[in-house]
Amino acid sequence: MPLEAIGPMLRRAIEAGYAVGYFESWNLESLQGVVDAAEQTRSPVILGFNGAFLSGPRRATERLSWYAALGRAAAESSSVPCGLIFNECPHDDWVRAAIAAGFNLVMLADPEASPEDLTNRVAALTRLAHAREVAVEAEVGELPCAATGETRGGCLTNPEAAVAFVEATGIDLLAVSVGNVHIQTEGEQGLDLHRLEQIRRRVSLPLVLHGGTGIAAGALQAAIALGVAKVNFGTYLKQDYLKAVRAALDRDSLDPHRLLGMGGPEDVLVAGRLAVRDAVLERIGLLGCSGKASLNLTFSAEERKEPAIKIERHG
Repeated sequence: MPLEAIGPMLRRAIEAGYAVGYFESWNLESLQGVVDAAEQTRSPVILGFNGAFLSGPRRATERLSWYAALGRAAAESSSVPCGLIFNECPHDDWVRAAIAAGFNLVMLADPEASPEDLTNRVAALTRLAHAREVAVEAEVGELPCAATGETRGGCLTNPEAAVAFVEATGIDLLAVSVGNVHIQTEGEQGLDLHRLEQIRRRVSLPLVLHGGTGIAAGALQAAIALGVAKVNFGTYLKQDYLKAVRAALDRDSLDPHRLLGMGGPEDVLVAGRLAVRDAVLERIGLLGCSGKASLNLTFSAEERKEPAIKIERHG
């Protein structure tokens, strides 16, 4: 089926009280694993790739058009509704290229930018995206990062600043910092649910939680009840993928084809794909979206063109 418009997809989630998962991919096998799990659970899902990684310093230059084509092909061949995001990119030219390449959700994220500069850049990209029927996500506040094993940096989302940013930019989804952490490689923590509720009362957009790997199950489900409509997962998927690939490589085999491409029990590529599938299955049930794919099959032609979604404020 064609890419699912983000607005209607998240409207259904809010109306039915669940969240849609963005399970980040980085290659063909990880993308296959995400789709496998979504189809197995009959869940709507958002596919995609990390813009900061792809556009950053790399030993070999990436071609964004390849990732866009791969993501669209996965979505179009899937039996469940899929969106496609170019996530967290600090470079405006890459975000513009992602819009042109066929992603239907993009996110500019530049922690080095001043609030005024970021607001102006996001507003300009939103105008361009909406002209192409593409939705835009942006973040107010900044998640701390635990990549080094020690949680550093970050600032919580100020509800009033969130209102001003949304009104100035016209974005469609708002990512918030309410105790969630980027690249948390071990342990879990709760969320500042009071702050989340204050944001929800002031902002009439679907809210997004990045850093899903480190959010405790109870806090995640409470956040969804407060209006979080999208949750991002990445770190634990790569952890499980690497564990499976290392185990698969720890075998003696003189035939390289058995390790790469034959598809049997020794195949490293299959091991990675199945590890991602199982990792998604481990968390997707917490979002409440299992079995909800059918809710997205009744969209009208006009609904499918909507990039944006506004929801009713609660105060």
